[in-house]
Amino acid sequence: MTALKEFARLESEGLWRADPQDQRREVILTFGDATLVITDSAGRALAHWSLPAIARINPGERPALFTPDPEASETLEVADAVMIDAIEKVRKTILRARPRPGRLRNLGLAVVALALVALAVFWLPGALVRQAQSVVPPVKRAEIGEGLLGHIQRLTGPGCRTPLGTAALARLHTRVLGPDAGGRIVIVPDGPDRALYLPGGLIVMASDLVEDTEDPAVVAGHILAALGRGQAEDPLVGVLEHAGLWATVQLLTTGDLPSDGLRAHAEALLTDPPDPLPTDRLIALFDAAQVPSTPFAYARDITGESTLPLIEADPMAGRTGPLLLTDGDWISIQGICT
Repeated sequence: MTALKEFARLESEGLWRADPQDQRREVILTFGDATLVITDSAGRALAHWSLPAIARINPGERPALFTPDPEASETLEVADAVMIDAIEKVRKTILRARPRPGRLRNLGLAVVALALVALAVFWLPGALVRQAQSVVPPVKRAEIGEGLLGHIQRLTGPGCRTPLGTAALARLHTRVLGPDAGGRIVIVPDGPDRALYLPGGLIVMASDLVEDTEDPAVVAGHILAALGRGQAEDPLVGVLEHAGLWATVQLLTTGDLPSDGLRAHAEALLTDPPDPLPTDRLIALFDAAQVPSTPFAYARDITGESTLPLIEADPMAGRTGPLLLTDGDWISIQGICT
């Protein structure tokens, strides 16, 4: 994101609150590659806010209040004028990047829309989905993922947050998926027995998947399985298939997706989660991440009978990989919903 280059070394102080019931904390703010990083005075990361998801609660007022979620449960108060201007510039840059019909484009967009509708009637609706899949930019995918997450949380309960738990999840995300992976992990109070992969790289997990195991490799396995399903089938395709033909046309022509389509897909994900990933693909992901597959196999089937290939082909058998988490981080993640 070009708007971030001039702010790469910018830091300022702020007042951060993870939950409306919490006390505000003095924190340090810095820009990451695609995030606003919130750390304490000792340099420990407390939260990573996705820049496309940041919204301002009190436009035109000072100090500025920002939030990363629609419910505004987590807030950040910033008094530093330079930092406020920097965040606002990034937000405006993102808004400008969104598809917007202009005077000279209206006629062309109308023609394209009619052509696409004709194709949908005489060819296959899947053609429109494939077109949208190829042209929707990462910023819009992240926005769709955040909107879908909002509908999921209305059914599962809001995502669990604690300062230590949120920071530990960010470190687990980096360890398992790599430092360049986008998105984040969100743990919700209820949900299906497998992690969900949403557009923009959001991974949603029910708290049971974390609390019912003593081995962080099991949680890492759920993360890798979700990633694999997202790689096998673009999660945006599922959104558009549930949203329907006209919603896909609206996304292509205006850059907006109706909320009803997101709600329908959220309900489908929770009632009929995606199929398990093929074993060979899952083993390859465990190998690339240097995570043992045996703990995950036994978590899926305590007898190991149905998951025997995952046990026999464990890429870390007889090897010691990099540490997944410290004991403190693991305790923080297990207690994030309590």
